[in-house]
Amino acid sequence: MLENLEPAKKITAPPNFRPGVEFDGSFGTATTPGYSSEPENFDEFLISAGLDPETIDVIPPIRTSRWQQREGGDWLTSYRFTFRRKTSGIDLPLLIAEAKKKIKKPKLPRAGSVDKCLVILWSDLQVGKVDYRGGTPELIARVELLQERIVDLIKREKPTRAILVDTGDTIENFGNAADLQQLATNDLSLMQQVDLATTFAWQTLKLLYEHIPNNDAKHITYASVGSNHCQFRVGKQVIGQASDDWGVFIGRQLARLAQEAQLPIRFLEPQPDDESLAIDVFGDQFHILGVVHGHQVRRPEQMPDFWRNQAFSKAPIADASILVHGHWHHVRVTEMGSLARGTSRWLIMASTLDNGSGWYKKATGEDSVPGCVTFMLEQGIDFTGTIRKL
Repeated sequence: MLENLEPAKKITAPPNFRPGVEFDGSFGTATTPGYSSEPENFDEFLISAGLDPETIDVIPPIRTSRWQQREGGDWLTSYRFTFRRKTSGIDLPLLIAEAKKKIKKPKLPRAGSVDKCLVILWSDLQVGKVDYRGGTPELIARVELLQERIVDLIKREKPTRAILVDTGDTIENFGNAADLQQLATNDLSLMQQVDLATTFAWQTLKLLYEHIPNNDAKHITYASVGSNHCQFRVGKQVIGQASDDWGVFIGRQLARLAQEAQLPIRFLEPQPDDESLAIDVFGDQFHILGVVHGHQVRRPEQMPDFWRNQAFSKAPIADASILVHGHWHHVRVTEMGSLARGTSRWLIMASTLDNGSGWYKKATGEDSVPGCVTFMLEQGIDFTGTIRKL
């Protein structure tokens, strides 16, 4: 017996190898027999399995198993693949499956980890005005209730900062279009109007400072802009600069009070010849809050065009992501345009806090219910138009 003669080793196909087809009518898997050379396609195999190759799409990747028939013999390769039945139109299940593979789910911030700013639209108080909802006693009661609601909102939502926005018409004044009516109905003198309006705002600022703790020294902001009721006028004619305005003046008195009380509150007003301003809410240029009163146009429907046109004059609000205004005494939220990051800009019109406008109600049948518009901005998270009227 020859010493170098050994029995041939038994070489078998892979243990899991089993040629065949599994098909549910839409999707299937196939394992081919072993091929000694790479086939041009799998048509013959699919036909032998009772399938029409013209109605089948092979889905990559294709996996292979390779083994030798016997020692020194041919190497064989089996192919394993998935397939689907072709559709005449869009294959929605496939598209959805492919889309899910590509989607990167955003990481949602943990509760309490996001810096939140409460924005309060302090709009159209018209202090001193008497109308069908009453006079100064009724306004005082309305503001006191509003202050309680603001504190309740803070306790529930826990913002880390706040902006009290005086959108204008803080006092009624005496020199507007209906100046004779103002002389007959106002129940406060001009000085008393300014005094009470300052008191309202100062009370509210102190509440915000007390109930919103923050390590940032100036986490409370007060912003004011010029408006038609607060303009410096003589004989109905506007006099002086845009900053010659009772609302802006009240903001300056509040700044003095805060300084004397050693409350590090930030106060903002427009440039002397501007009637608008913009606030970088978190200091990262993500939320840019624009403020204007709204008397610059004749109808609220014109505000979107007014805002667009501000880009040509490089106005403060040209690059705002959110523009707020008052003047029209009712709530309106408008989604418009887009920002460079591909999200919407928002135009928010504030409701009134005044005692009503009887002349407008009689002329149109419309009635503006008093209230204060508020909304929350979160650092690094796009605003989506949600407001709350208190």
